[in-house]
Amino acid sequence: MVDIRQTAMGGDLRDFLDVVDLVYEDDPRYVRPLDLEQKERLSPKKNPFFEHGEGVVFTAYKGGRCVGRVTAQIDREHLGRYKDDAGFFGFLDTVDDEEVCKALLARAEAWLKGKGMKLIRGPLSLNINEELGMLVDGFDAPPTLMNPHHRRYQGGLVEKAGYAKLKDFFGWRYEVGEPNARVRKAQAEVRAMPEVVARPFSKKDADRDTRITLDVFNDAWSENWGFVPATPAEARKMAADFKLFIVPEITRLVFIDGEPAACAIALPNVNEIVGDLHGKLLPFGFAKLLYRLKVQGARSARLIILGIKKKFRVQRKYAGLSLFLYAEMNDGGKRVGITWGELGWTLEDNAAVNTGIRTMGAKKYKTYRVYEKALT
Repeated sequence: MVDIRQTAMGGDLRDFLDVVDLVYEDDPRYVRPLDLEQKERLSPKKNPFFEHGEGVVFTAYKGGRCVGRVTAQIDREHLGRYKDDAGFFGFLDTVDDEEVCKALLARAEAWLKGKGMKLIRGPLSLNINEELGMLVDGFDAPPTLMNPHHRRYQGGLVEKAGYAKLKDFFGWRYEVGEPNARVRKAQAEVRAMPEVVARPFSKKDADRDTRITLDVFNDAWSENWGFVPATPAEARKMAADFKLFIVPEITRLVFIDGEPAACAIALPNVNEIVGDLHGKLLPFGFAKLLYRLKVQGARSARLIILGIKKKFRVQRKYAGLSLFLYAEMNDGGKRVGITWGELGWTLEDNAAVNTGIRTMGAKKYKTYRVYEKALT
């Protein structure tokens, strides 16, 4: 018998947060996210997602202990753009028990049906601009910043609950080194263009540069599957996060004739330096985190945004912009001691982007899957 309990977003999340210790107790690659960060993401007072979304938390109990969790949420920005009556589930983690997984997803489905939704998709935690997908390939590598990690059985349990694959997304591992001659040629050609100016993201003017980044992102990604533009409030939250974590050497903003044209933003892989904190910043975790960020630093990074505005992407003259960005990021990473990075995610059917990443020498090493089910 599975007991499913409902909690409001921002409510008591102790069991919701702690259940991962049971689910991943024998998985040495799992990195527990910081509880403070998770609570902020699930707080209507602190996460601007809730200005256009709403949701609920479910936890599952069996034999007197918490054995699983999931969220259900709707995103009015998504609904307004696509008019597909699709709601989402996220943060799904369970023990290897078909009954538990089905019971949790059934409650998420019922909540979404009550909101008038006709489809459920996920996992998205909470929407496409946050953490996306279920890991279905690449279990032997630990998760990078804001990317999911799951047990090998989890996808199978979701499929047994009646879900089918909707879309796969790829994570690419890139070893920092010496780019090939083709890449260096493109880098040199773009650098020689008098109308092109490239510079790092400025921590001092993070608000301004975040607006520039999102101006490019909202144009460059507008035709991607599932795209939802970031709101002004989400931009302000992003700027505040960037001020703490960003390393300018692994970022680039590109301007053509003074207009924002392209951007690439990587962040240090904080997961690499928080694993032994077990999600806790108190009593000493915060001091350790700050020390490691400022003194020790991370040796890996995650490329979270790379985009070129459509008007420049279609001009043959600027065909080398993507290779230029990759080369610049490689060189910046080398200067600050970054040895490798995860590029992505990328859509499985975005052939142009995936080809460009392969040209840089990156290898596909993870697959994240989004599932869908009709709510009939």
